[in-house]
Amino acid sequence: MESNHHTNQISSGSKGIRLTTLCYLEQDGKYLMLYRNKKEGDQSEGKYLGVGGKLERGESPEECALREIREETGFEVSDLTFRGIVTFISDVWEHELMFLYSAGRWTGTLRMNCSEGELLWVPKEQVLSLPAWQGDKYFLRKLLDGDYDIHLKLVYEGEQLAEAYDNGSRIVI
Repeated sequence: MESNHHTNQISSGSKGIRLTTLCYLEQDGKYLMLYRNKKEGDQSEGKYLGVGGKLERGESPEECALREIREETGFEVSDLTFRGIVTFISDVWEHELMFLYSAGRWTGTLRMNCSEGELLWVPKEQVLSLPAWQGDKYFLRKLLDGDYDIHLKLVYEGEQLAEAYDNGSRIVI
């Protein structure tokens, strides 16, 4: 594998691997969810996600998560907690290695004008019923169960989850 220092991607054959972060901010039994509805051509349009994005050149995953949280929410997080790694394999999009985090303490005021979409506090018991990528519900369920050692591989054919693996063992979808 070869690293591309300009885009923070790892080259693996014909497709690169995008490096990303995702964080679920928790407060009063709720997660801060980002409803993706503002960017044209967004592959996650109409879906709810946590807060995060792509690593920039020279960033660690933690630095990326903190920057993305600050840019998208206005919050300065003080307790970023690593929860695991999710590998996305796709026949359409670039493969992705996502570093998953949660946080419960921060300072600042929530921005109401996030360029990615609408930020909403959603009760934890409702997050699994929101429109989301099918595979996201696997790691959301693990987060809700308090898992701090998440290792998933999610294989997509188009927008359909075709295969899923938890710590190397196939999950029945």
